[in-house]
Amino acid sequence: MDSLINETLADLLAKTWNMAVWLVGLAVVFVPLEYFCAATPKKVFRKGLLIDLGYFFLNGLALASLLSIPMSFVAIAVQRWIPDALLEATADLNVWTKIVVGFVISETGYYWGHRLSHHVPFLWRFHAIHHSAEQLDFLVNTRAHPVDMVFSRFMALAPMYLLGFGNKGRISVSNNLVPLVVTLIPTVWGYFIHANLKWRFGPLEWLFSTPAFHHWHHTKSGPINRNFSSNLPWLDALFGTLYLPKELPQDYGIDSPVPDKLIDQLLYPLAPEVALKETRQQEPTP
Repeated sequence: MDSLINETLADLLAKTWNMAVWLVGLAVVFVPLEYFCAATPKKVFRKGLLIDLGYFFLNGLALASLLSIPMSFVAIAVQRWIPDALLEATADLNVWTKIVVGFVISETGYYWGHRLSHHVPFLWRFHAIHHSAEQLDFLVNTRAHPVDMVFSRFMALAPMYLLGFGNKGRISVSNNLVPLVVTLIPTVWGYFIHANLKWRFGPLEWLFSTPAFHHWHHTKSGPINRNFSSNLPWLDALFGTLYLPKELPQDYGIDSPVPDKLIDQLLYPLAPEVALKETRQQEPTP
């Protein structure tokens, strides 16, 4: 028992150290960028920074373990109900085709999961934590309730695995590589699109998400329920939810009050008396 506890603690410390190193690397990149290329002037040590640091470590340490539970059911579904012919056909594709197709499938699943999080009241309770930020920077990317984080990742990964683009089909380097790449790109890009940057990509921002694209998703008083995709704005164009004007939003956040303490935010969506205003649950006007 003692050895098991020691191993668990050692593993936790190692993961925490890795998260700390990752945080320093992100800060080295984004803090100077957000200072010299800020979309909105703000202090580095802004309101809510400690909360976001807490979510950074909490979700970084717990997400994989929590996500493994629903993904285990996906693995069972693949083994029992997905035809071997589909898994074999997918496995025979070249690695770049699998990465591109797998990425689009994953992004489409994420889009609809994200959209549901805005329109289903129960899911919105959890997702509202992410939208409670009144100032945006790279660290807001990880301000998310673990339940919301697991749901969004599950919606992104499940369709990809069910269609044979995971590592549950034929064992190969590419089948193991696809989930890694498809997960890594949105994770890293998520810090960029939340960053307090005024960069625009010209015509390319209709193909790849930018801070401007995602900042409009966080607007408080502008058109809401827009820009649900994480990386591919053309999915929003396809499904009628794209909004990408030349200017940037003037404010961020939601109308409903959210507690200031981390533990209170974690319990907040679970309280039966919680009553969030329905500001994010109306369908966008086409």
